[in-house]
Amino acid sequence: MFENYLMPESASTIAPRVDALIWVLTGMSAFFFFAVVAALAFLAIKYRKGSDANRDLAHPDNDALEITWTVLPTILAVVMFVVSTAIFLQYRQIPEGASEIYVTGKQWMWKLQHPSGKREINSLHVPVGVPIKLTMTSEDVLHSFFVPAFRVKQDVLPGRYTTLWFEATKPGTYHLFCTEYCGTDHSRMIGSVTVLEQADYQRWLESDDSVMASNLTPGEALYAKHGCVTCHDGGDAARGPMLAGKYGTEETLNSGETIIIDDEYIRESIYNPQAKLVAGYAPLMPVFKNLINEEELFLLIEHIKSMEDTEASN
Repeated sequence: MFENYLMPESASTIAPRVDALIWVLTGMSAFFFFAVVAALAFLAIKYRKGSDANRDLAHPDNDALEITWTVLPTILAVVMFVVSTAIFLQYRQIPEGASEIYVTGKQWMWKLQHPSGKREINSLHVPVGVPIKLTMTSEDVLHSFFVPAFRVKQDVLPGRYTTLWFEATKPGTYHLFCTEYCGTDHSRMIGSVTVLEQADYQRWLESDDSVMASNLTPGEALYAKHGCVTCHDGGDAARGPMLAGKYGTEETLNSGETIIIDDEYIRESIYNPQAKLVAGYAPLMPVFKNLINEEELFLLIEHIKSMEDTEASN
């Protein structure tokens, strides 16, 4: 309970490990700080001007003492490095099968989109006990996505994707902040993360009938709207590489370079299709930068991923 007065509520799987690391580092820092201050005070009083303290050095060299104050801090530093690195690697290693949600930062709001197409502004609903992966980008300047109760924070950059993940452990509503100064109304770029029981979350997800009204998913509708299937269906007359089953695989470019087809590559291929041409194909694809916004781009990428899943299952 004492911790709640000094730190936000702990509400994710990684939060207790982060808190433990913070408390250990704080305790070590406090111990050495007060030890040094106490030693300074003691020596300043003992050897003050006019005192009769013996100032002769009986043993000018003390190898044991020097080895001790060199080896022990080194061991402590190495131990803390190993522990903190293990926590960092856990934080960066996104679990397989994590539910993916897309986040777009914009002065001065957070726009969030679920795979089903349901959208939120400055509010995020997630189920308890399920790993959540956030794929994020910015429409304008640098932002930073921070949920104190989950102990997760990640910069959100224009022109590229960054990711973070968390798994909430307690139902409730938690603060969401932007922690990178992003302009005049930076302080108003706040929101909330609402953690629901899984059954409640499913009901919330299905509550918007407009999302379920079409037989096509939002990404599938965009894929059809922009005529992607015309060039990427894999047929003999296709003018572009087939996309079904390609996500996460390697592809060879006209330059001879080999790349992985991931979110970044798909984004670049839509916004700047001439940058990295797949071997054997001419630069015929038009630029969609002013036709497809970041939110629609998320939906297209999600659809391409589902195409991969469909091919694999067959």
